[in-house]
Amino acid sequence: METTTWPQIAEGLYSFLTGRGATIEYEFENVEVRVPRDTGHDAPQARWNIHGTVRVRTSEPRERLG
Repeated sequence: METTTWPQIAEGLYSFLTGRGATIEYEFENVEVRVPRDTGHDAPQARWNIHGTVRVRTSEPRERLG
């Protein structure tokens, strides 16, 4: 299966890293994200400014050995 979209890439990366104690780090410098309050083209938006590091840790419960 060929990976063609960002969600597919993210899912594949998560599947690969889960259970390996991996940490994914993103570093942002003066990024603005606009988050709509409602649906619709003219919905009011909150503006979030990100400057720093966001860490995403993956984990998966290990099966107990019997």
